[in-house]
Parts: sequence; C-alpha cells; structure tokens
Amino acid sequence: MITNVDPQNALFLNGIDRIQSEISQASNQVSSGLRITVASDAPDQIGTLLQLRANQAHNTQVQSNITLAQTDAQSADEALSASIQLMDTATTLASQGATASSDATTRASLAQQVQSILQQMVSNSQTNVEGVYIFSGDQSDTPQYTWDSTKANPVVTQQTTASTGVVENPGGGTFQSSLTARQIFDDQDATGAPATDNVFNALNTLATALNNNDTAGITNSITLLQAASVHLNTSEAFYGNLEDQLQNASNYASNYSVQLQTEISNIQDADVTSAATELTAANTQLQAAMEMEGQLPHSSLFNYLG
Repeated sequence: MITNVDPQNALFLNGIDRIQSEISQASNQVSSGLRITVASDAPDQIGTLLQLRANQAHNTQVQSNITLAQTDAQSADEALSASIQLMDTATTLASQGATASSDATTRASLAQQVQSILQQMVSNSQTNVEGVYIFSGDQSDTPQYTWDSTKANPVVTQQTTASTGVVENPGGGTFQSSLTARQIFDDQDATGAPATDNVFNALNTLATALNNNDTAGITNSITLLQAASVHLNTSEAFYGNLEDQLQNASNYASNYSVQLQTEISNIQDADVTSAATELTAANTQLQAAMEMEGQLPHSSLFNYLG
C-alpha cells in the first residue's frame, strides 16, 4: 500500500509553515513598526486598544474645541479692553462738558465725539472671528446690535439670542465659553429697562445731554458711565478667567494625549529590534531546514514496487 504523505515529509512541511509564519510576522513588525495590525494578532487586547483609540479621537476633538475657544476668548478680551478705554474717554468728555466754562457749541462738539464712541462700542459688540460674531450667543451669524444714525437712539437691536455654548474640560465637566453683547453692552433689569450699568444707555444719555446743553443731565450721566465702566471691567474679568481655564484645559488635554499615545504604543507597537533578530533567526532556520531536507535520502515510486 502507498501512503499519500510521508510522515517525515509532513513533519518537514509543518516545520516550514511554522518558520514561514514567523518570518512573515517578524517581517511585518519590522516594516510597519506594529505588533498588532489585525484583530487576530492579539484578540485579547483589541477591546482595550479600540477604547484607547476612541478616547484619543475624542481628546483630539476636545483640543480642537479648546483652541477655537481660546482664539474667541482672546479676541473678546481685546474688544473689551478697547471698550474700557472708550468708556474712560467718554467719562473725560463728560467731565469737560459738565464744567461751567463749556457752552452749547462746545457741548455739541463733545456730543459728536460721544456719538462716535457709541458707534465704536456697537462695532466692538460685533467682534467677528472667522465669520462668527463671538458676542451673538447661539445665533452667531448675526450681530446682536447694529448702528442707524437716523434714529434718536442709533443702537438697533437685531437679535438677543442667549449663549448656551460650553467648553468641555478634558479633566471632567464643562464651563461657560462666552457672554453675549446684551449681557456686556446692554444690561437690562427684570422689566427690560436699561440697568444702571448699561453701556449703550450711558453713552446715549451723555450724548443727548450734551446736545441739549443740559448741565444736570451731563453730571448725572457720569454716574452711569462709571457704573458701565465697572460692568465692562467685570466682563473682561470673565474672559480673563476663561482664558486661564482654557489654558489649564489645554495643558491637561496635551498631557492626556501623551498618556493615551503611550498606552496605545505599549499595546500595539512592536519591539523592532527583537523582531529583526527573530526575522534573522527564522530565515537562518529556514535555510538550514531546506539544506538538511536536500541531504536526506528520498524514496521513489520504485521503492514500493515488488
């Protein structure tokens, strides 16, 4: 009887398959630098690896959101700093207009300067970063206020959408990311009337008093200007604190990114030096096996014929 496979040959072929598998695996690790490229390479670690990669993708998105928020916060801080300077100038003009030496002509000239300040303040409320009105709340494609010099009160309300935007802190939780123009420049009381610290109202009140040559009205407006200035400083302080929070969140996210990459690398990265050594050893084994196989006597069909 003739057997289909010589046990010795079968053993040899199995050995060759094993060595070639080792060569393929080691070669892939050396070329890719990875120990795991498909799930079958380490099925017991795939779940952990996938979760780490998901965490990494989420953290990358959080970092991107923080970067955008930092840009907006810096622009807001700059706009508010400029607004505070404008309010200081307006207070100086009010003091000049309140003096007994100022006449109607002088006050009318001062009123024009205050009107210009008010217009600049409206422009600051429209601060735009890459097409986004950063003080416009959730309706960020439209400014909350515009300017119309034909009206007695040239500050025109376009929309008053609230800001519900938050920034995710990679360390846990979220924090408010912005204020609206209404909150900053047009503070109102429960009835909807201008609050004492309303920036737009303080400036418009001063301009009106100057135009009317109203000494008492000019003097009273100084109190409003001072309250509005304090309010602007409080708003700027909000953005100063926000910038600190964003920087801390950014630092945390950067450190977390390094941690995640290290954990991923520990699981999936190959020890290239060891893999190269294994590749050399496997190739040597394969060459030796082939040489030994070539030196062994082989049976032919005639060995089985009587």
